[in-house]
Amino acid sequence: MTIPTEAPLLLTQRRIWIIFGALIAGMLLSSLDQTIVSTAMPTIVGQLGGVDHQVWLTTAYLLATTIVMPVYGKFGDVLGRRRLFLVAIALFTIASVGCAFAGDFSHLVIWRAVQGLGGGGLMILSQAIIADIVPASERGKYLGPLGAVFGLSAVGGPLLGGFFVDHLTWQWAFYINIPVGIAAFTIAWFTLKLPNKKATAPIDVMGVLLLSAFTTCLIFFTDFGGSSDHGWDAIETWAFGISMVIAALLFVLVESRAKDPIIPLSLFKNPVFVNATAIGLTLGLGMFAAIGFVPTFLQMSSGTSAAASGLLMLPMMAGLMLTSIWSGIAISKSGRYKIYPIAGTIVTGAAMVAMTTLAAETPIWMICVFLFVFGAGLGLIMQVVVLVAQNSVDASMVGTATSTNNYFREVGASLGVAVFGTIFTTRLTENLTDVFTSAGADPSAAANATSTLDPQTLATLPDTVRDGVVTAYADALAPVFWYLLPFIAIAFLLSLFLKRIPLSDVAGLVARGEAIGGQEAEELEAALRDGSATASLIDTQDDRLEESPAPR
Repeated sequence: MTIPTEAPLLLTQRRIWIIFGALIAGMLLSSLDQTIVSTAMPTIVGQLGGVDHQVWLTTAYLLATTIVMPVYGKFGDVLGRRRLFLVAIALFTIASVGCAFAGDFSHLVIWRAVQGLGGGGLMILSQAIIADIVPASERGKYLGPLGAVFGLSAVGGPLLGGFFVDHLTWQWAFYINIPVGIAAFTIAWFTLKLPNKKATAPIDVMGVLLLSAFTTCLIFFTDFGGSSDHGWDAIETWAFGISMVIAALLFVLVESRAKDPIIPLSLFKNPVFVNATAIGLTLGLGMFAAIGFVPTFLQMSSGTSAAASGLLMLPMMAGLMLTSIWSGIAISKSGRYKIYPIAGTIVTGAAMVAMTTLAAETPIWMICVFLFVFGAGLGLIMQVVVLVAQNSVDASMVGTATSTNNYFREVGASLGVAVFGTIFTTRLTENLTDVFTSAGADPSAAANATSTLDPQTLATLPDTVRDGVVTAYADALAPVFWYLLPFIAIAFLLSLFLKRIPLSDVAGLVARGEAIGGQEAEELEAALRDGSATASLIDTQDDRLEESPAPR
């Protein structure tokens, strides 16, 4: 074997697992924060006086995450992913400190948005780096655990949030991110040795700005339209709607002329990519809306404590982790993936139908069954559509394809939380106002009581008022699940038409000439270690690669 004088990165199995450990830490940090505030939300908004605007606590994070996803994806392709990954961790951790010390609701929302700027990078770069180091034919068994991390966070987040509210303070929902962020940064700094690059074309600044404007206008349009304060006939609502359309048209025009567009329009000529991305979009509409408000329902409608409502999400975690890992391993063995989104949408739809029956008197064991089925359905879909999108494009565009796929899923998630969260909040505010007015409170006092209601305050109310509040939450949330079902049905139809193409057996770094993989990498590392090659080569290769230019 000829030993090169300038060694590329050796993707041995040991190195892959080390890098994978860093990615798991980053993904855990990001996904945990999407859910940790769910059980703490009633207490947070009650103490900070933001009950009637509580949807923004989730929407701000999702909006920021969505905006930066394509930026991280594209910049990772042209500049390398290591430094961006470290920046994302640092930004997320610093924002967590800001959230913990926020003195009012508006400041908390701002810091949540800053968290999203880091969280979006962690989600995208984790999935793109996996595509860099692992061939598509083997990637399922790695993407499965990454999906399981999301499942773990979906339950661990509400559980931790509930524990902090019950035994400490809500600020601990953000304090917990600080040591996790420091640990993730340290692990990534020492283990995530990937080549850095230099851009060979101008950065698409106008594309980034117009995409950000479109995303922001889209969320404000849906939020204003569905709120009682503005409504669909308000001038400001349609000002955002018109601005959204203008931003979209200008974005398409700019991207068609850009030398290196942030989202290449050629992606949308790829039917496999378009199908997988559309499935992610429709799934996002229903998934995050359901996950975000179920713990609130459990606390306020069923009288369950914050900690207990977190524990009740464990079945969902079990279902998602089980099917996510199993489907990933099965895809790696068989190379077939089409059946999993089809089955997943059917299972998820069945769980949605079941959730429409939720009420204060629904047995706890039945809620657990609903959540297990819901999680099992999601686990069959989430990482599969990412794998399909990555496999449908050239290795040089894997980051862009990953981020674009996730971007549209997050657009769906932001829309889902904004629209269905607004429907829930509007119905809830009206119901609670009626409850307190019927109890003898004047309109201003009823509005104040509604705005500052939290689980602790609920426990001090008279039995008749407390029962009215419980009914108000049940009547506000359970019917919302009916609105989510059509989107799950669309995802099912799209899954039926998902074309199967062979999974690539070459990792992205290897395909781009930046690494040696497989058996050749193992043999080369062995040669370096036993002295048949330059002894210092294996110790210095990472440092030299960080300064190497991008392949043309």
